[in-house]
Amino acid sequence: MPVREPMRELPPEEAWRKAKEVCFDLLAARPRTKEELRQALRRKGFADDVSEILLGKLDDAGLVDDAAFAEMWVRSRHTYRGLARRALVAELKRKGVDPEIAVEAADAIDSEDEEERARQLVRKKLRTMVDVDEQKATRRLLGMLARKGYPQGLSYRVVRDELRDAGAESTLLDDLDP
Repeated sequence: MPVREPMRELPPEEAWRKAKEVCFDLLAARPRTKEELRQALRRKGFADDVSEILLGKLDDAGLVDDAAFAEMWVRSRHTYRGLARRALVAELKRKGVDPEIAVEAADAIDSEDEEERARQLVRKKLRTMVDVDEQKATRRLLGMLARKGYPQGLSYRVVRDELRDAGAESTLLDDLDP
């Protein structure tokens, strides 16, 4: 998307006011990372120096806090979307969060929480698979967990256990378990 130039031609006071307005509007909708705001200002055509000064002031005021954003993002996406730590770290990096901050935030989800969430996802998906053979169900369940970032070993274990609990009789996954 090309950068629009008109904002660069505004008098400095007007450019500053409009840049603040853009940031406040975005922050009113939901918390944002510093990089998300930087990209939005760039798309709107604001000069980089105006953007950096404004982002510094927003950071100093506590209105932009990538660590707090990362913690909130991890809690929300793990709870409501069922994403695993690996997927959450990748999402945070794409949003411009420092990799160390992203990993630290994702570490709030321990192995037990991650496994329990994977089990919940598999159980929910199994309820919709009434006329699906076990091999197809296994493939679909493993694929779903992989797309959500769950480790392969955990996925195999959870799918095997949940299929058994649901009454499956085969040992399809027994020899695949790492």
